[in-house]
Amino acid sequence: MPLTILVVDDDLGTRLSISDYLELSGYSVIAADDGEQALAMVERYQPDLIVTDIVMPRMNGYELVRRVRQQPKFRLLPVILLTARTRTQERILGYQSGCDLYLPKPFELEELAAAIHNLLERSQIIQSEYRMQQSEDSQQQNNYTSTKKPEFFEPLSNREQQVLKLISEGLSNVEMGDKLHLSPRTIEKYVSSLFRKTSTSNRAQLVRFAIKYGLVE
Repeated sequence: MPLTILVVDDDLGTRLSISDYLELSGYSVIAADDGEQALAMVERYQPDLIVTDIVMPRMNGYELVRRVRQQPKFRLLPVILLTARTRTQERILGYQSGCDLYLPKPFELEELAAAIHNLLERSQIIQSEYRMQQSEDSQQQNNYTSTKKPEFFEPLSNREQQVLKLISEGLSNVEMGDKLHLSPRTIEKYVSSLFRKTSTSNRAQLVRFAIKYGLVE
């Protein structure tokens, strides 16, 4: 599917010449004649790049870029400002508003197309890396979630939790009984209950289960 470019200019001739050239270059083009209309089209169509004039009625290019950049989902959207204003301070204002490239008029359509190609290529790389990072973050979150106690896990009593902690420290039934002031037989009953609740059959499996699901440190 072709990438979509929003062309914004109140001069019909400029708007049509840019749009026609970009469509012949293989892009899908939408157009607006002022900043307010363009802002609504950004929300509706979510273009891949904006080419906009600065001096326009209702909302100028500087304000359009600022409004677009205020929305998190469009902070990486490439923007080219076109203008006959070439003074340094005006170019600085353009970059401060958030544009990626400031192209003074008059310009060659071939130069504009080359700039668009470069910005889109860079934007696609950045977005690909961003999606990859999101995927990695999601995988990490899934891994974290998988370490939580399973839904079938039956909660442990306070005493069982105490016994489990001592088992993870390597204490025998007699040693645990001395610490908890319980008989070895009673300790054995708690150990058996822990095996049942965790679906384990020996102390090594029990300790691994406890560590994996955060039951002991």
